[in-house]
Amino acid sequence: MIAKHWNIRLEDMMGAGVHFGHQARRWNPKMAPHILAERKGIHIIDLTQTARLSSEACGLAAEAASKGKHFLIVGTKDQAADVVGSAATRAQCHYANDKWLGGMLTNWSTVEARLRKMEELEIEAAGSYEYSDGRAVTLGRQLTRLRKRLGGIRYMEKLPDVAIIIDQRKESTAIRECAILGIPTICLVDTDCDPDLASVPVPANDDSRASIRWIPGKLTQAIREGRNRSSFHG
Repeated sequence: MIAKHWNIRLEDMMGAGVHFGHQARRWNPKMAPHILAERKGIHIIDLTQTARLSSEACGLAAEAASKGKHFLIVGTKDQAADVVGSAATRAQCHYANDKWLGGMLTNWSTVEARLRKMEELEIEAAGSYEYSDGRAVTLGRQLTRLRKRLGGIRYMEKLPDVAIIIDQRKESTAIRECAILGIPTICLVDTDCDPDLASVPVPANDDSRASIRWIPGKLTQAIREGRNRSSFHG
């Protein structure tokens, strides 16, 4: 057992394939401290580093949650989308798992206007029996598109306090917006990533579905524990 409090165990990480990095030729030299070895042209991530930083990330998430802070979980790649949606829903976090809309954070007022538009369309759709079939179909299409893009943030009334990001390279725009706004980020970083771009980088395979599930699972567990701690203390 490596990090007892958060139940972070070496055997679980290995079973999820967390230790498999990218091909060695695709590495980012800044990840060198987090790489244990190279095998058959593949970098192997040092899971002691993953355990240490996962524990740090969980501690940060629990502490923020205990103070009533709000979280945004971002993961739009195919392997991550449903994992992010279900993990965020269980922990009552906001999420983006379809497509990151440029300016989602840095142009928040525009996004708020889109959310209001979605609410207006939902009200209109509820009475769509009054319209022609063509108008009802159009309303349905508009709502489907908006819900897909914005459904995970429909209750986000202000900018998040912490962002959890799966696949740093895929979500580079989200990371850049967080940096501009000073929003701390917990990022899953594979061997081709730049750990310096994250407030807390967690070295891990960002392609394996099992690995992607493991990281948010630990963090959302910490968020729920932090909220329970807050409730317990009044």
